Amino acid sequence: MARRTGKKYPLLVYRHNVGRWWFAMIFMALGLFALAYSEYTAPLGKFLPGWKVFAATGILAVFVGIFFFVIRFMAYIQPNADHLRVVTPFLHMNISYKRVRKTITTEMRQLFPPKSMSGWVQDIFAPLSTRTALVIELTGYPIPRNMLRLFLSRFFFKDTTPHLVILVKDWLTFSAELDSMRAGIDPEPARQRSRDSILSRLPPNG
Repeated sequence: MARRTGKKYPLLVYRHNVGRWWFAMIFMALGLFALAYSEYTAPLGKFLPGWKVFAATGILAVFVGIFFFVIRFMAYIQPNADHLRVVTPFLHMNISYKRVRKTITTEMRQLFPPKSMSGWVQDIFAPLSTRTALVIELTGYPIPRNMLRLFLSRFFFKDTTPHLVILVKDWLTFSAELDSMRAGIDPEPARQRSRDSILSRLPPNG
């Protein structure tokens, strides 16, 4: 019998996209603090509201940057006994294995040709382009596609057919665990039995 819950695999596309925002917000905050200081040290500047506006906006940008920094670690995919769980800070979705038609692996740049993107999108996509992704083809989504697009990046969808493009760091382990869960096999005991079998064939010491 398969384990009730599997390993959580961070979603790299989500982490990459959100990671860009937290750095940008902190950089913006530093610029606003510099403007606030410049306004404050100007003649009569401390008596004018300008520096307070810059400072307050800078503080807000810091909090937004911290928020983005934290939530980028909160998106993951997890194979479970009878479903695949996709989690982001604003989306919790369970996909029954009955909906999974098949899975295929390919490079991200094969799914999303860089030449089809505008310049700034190519810059965003470049660090992900050579990574291997797992495409999970579905019979249908558990929630409307339009709603999914509100919470997931364009790089989760290669076209309009029901599917998800999943990019994780250890895609081989994720793929093996997903297949094991779908087949009703606990991947951990299977790996343990394999290791025990290999060790039993080793000659004894001495």
